[in-house]
Amino acid sequence: MAAGLLTILARAYIPAMTASLHMMKLCVGAQSPADLETWQRARFGDGPTQHVTRMRPKREAELLAGGSIYWVFKGVMLARQRLIALEPRRGEDGIERCALILDRELVRVTGVPRRPFQGWRYLKPDDAPTDLPPGREVEQPLPPKLARELAEMGLL
Repeated sequence: MAAGLLTILARAYIPAMTASLHMMKLCVGAQSPADLETWQRARFGDGPTQHVTRMRPKREAELLAGGSIYWVFKGVMLARQRLIALEPRRGEDGIERCALILDRELVRVTGVPRRPFQGWRYLKPDDAPTDLPPGREVEQPLPPKLARELAEMGLL
């Protein structure tokens, strides 16, 4: 019992960048990380949040070893949330889906441009953007087009 608890506690404090694997997902409907935070708080309160997806990731162990879901807003990856668990969900249509259980904290990251894609994609830790330094997470974000152009030039 104690060993299991230590494993759970250790997983909770592993920084996202030490994960074996991350995910990235387009954030449809939210214009910015602040919009996503507002929506999640209204829908899920103060506890963990979730995102339901059709396909269950096959590399679950790697994702749960400190992985995060990186959110792409208007073509720019701007935030991440730590993955806590994957749980099965059956929709009203009877189709089995997967709920990605996410930490409440939305961490801002350096802007990285991403082309549109469907569903979610795996993201190697070496390809994941770095977290913004403390204090920058509350700055007004650059307009998405400008952030994308600066990131493409390697200036952001």
